Amino acid sequence: MKKILFVGSEALPFASTGGLGDVLGSLPSAICENSDFDVRVIMPLYSAISSQWREKMKEETTFYLSLAWRRLYCGIYSLKLKNVTYYFVDNEYYFNRYSLYGEYDDGERFAFFSMAVMEAIEKLSFYPDVLHAHDWQGALSIIYLNHIYKAKKEYQGIKTVFTIHNIEYQGKYDFAILGDVFSLSQRDAHLVEHDGVINLMKGAIEDSNRVTTVSPTYALEIQTPNFSHGLHGSLKNNSHKLSGILNGIDYNYYDPKKDREISANYSSQNIQNKGVCKVNFQRDTGLYENESTPLLSVISRLVSHKGIDLIEGGIVSLLENTDAQFVVLGKGEERYENFFKDLENRFPKRVRAFITYDRELSKKIYSASDIFLMPSHSEPCGLAQMIASRYGAIPVVRETGGLYDSIKPYYKEKNTIFGNGFTFAGYSAEELFERTRAAIGLYLDKNLRKTFVRKIMRTDFSWKKSAKDYISLYEHL
Repeated sequence: MKKILFVGSEALPFASTGGLGDVLGSLPSAICENSDFDVRVIMPLYSAISSQWREKMKEETTFYLSLAWRRLYCGIYSLKLKNVTYYFVDNEYYFNRYSLYGEYDDGERFAFFSMAVMEAIEKLSFYPDVLHAHDWQGALSIIYLNHIYKAKKEYQGIKTVFTIHNIEYQGKYDFAILGDVFSLSQRDAHLVEHDGVINLMKGAIEDSNRVTTVSPTYALEIQTPNFSHGLHGSLKNNSHKLSGILNGIDYNYYDPKKDREISANYSSQNIQNKGVCKVNFQRDTGLYENESTPLLSVISRLVSHKGIDLIEGGIVSLLENTDAQFVVLGKGEERYENFFKDLENRFPKRVRAFITYDRELSKKIYSASDIFLMPSHSEPCGLAQMIASRYGAIPVVRETGGLYDSIKPYYKEKNTIFGNGFTFAGYSAEELFERTRAAIGLYLDKNLRKTFVRKIMRTDFSWKKSAKDYISLYEHL
């Protein structure tokens, strides 16, 4: 039986801040369902992981770990979920923090985590055929494997895959801490050097057997200066081992037919209760109640690269010239948070701004929404457009990264409907809202809307195909 070890900094349902957590919470089980692999995941034991899960964990081992000049306690706990064994690395100094990331010593924290992964492999006697590390927080596990642990016979057969979820975050540090924090020697400096600093992502790209990213288009984009945040040279040099595999979503968690967090269940066969979800949402949030009024939504981090500046540039005009309602959920730059709060004050019965992160509320919004806006400047994969489609909200997206790979433009030829959303290529508010008005036009045609909503709900965004692509990659290695 082939053995796969995923190394990542977050996974649902334990602790997550975004798409990586979704992936490590659903891809491993999808691989189990489509193969006979022994799949395991290792992540930090954050204080954010609730007692609900901690009470089910089993202590596997404890030991002291050497990292540069430090000797540190490390515990490994385990829990099995959906045929996947999850391991949790315990050290309260590093992981008993308010946030998963954003700490002054993140480099040291994830160096400890990566070294703990290497030690845990031996302590657990689980030597994987493939170690699959994710983003810069897991990058050092590949580097430590190749430059410290490959001297041990048992580690020599381990192949490595490194997945880039978002190339913007690379793990950059001053070379002064190469030895003292990362426990790397000067002979390894060239591997992680980029633009005069330590770049952990660059090191993993150079050192891994295969590099993947989360959509085919993003794999092409990040080899160009406009999208690479400086790493295009390294990626082009390693293009022979680079590929893009589109993410999926968890069809058990995101299922309007069974979802207990929405006010009424529905499916692509019977979408009537979607209107019930909208009216209940309108009533609960103080919007005026009208099932026929198109409800637009945005669920996103409120930052420029998510295209929030385009929404800022055109939403007022759209609200003034249609009877549409608009809902936004997310946190981010103060400028955008204030803009949406002011928009709600200006249109108190037609706009709601929820300046927060709330997964349960997000599902209520998806189920209530008719049209979902996602005009990202760049988007490695994106899951929100897939979730919106699953819940019958028509996506309006910009043609970039995974948005281009997952949403194809609507058009009608004779009696046949093509596509599963509305798309635009340029980065402009005018194009976004021209396509949004087109989506509203389709929505107002009741029969066409019903047919199209059923079609987009049936688009397959499950992990099945992507899991098979990963299985093929592992088998090739």
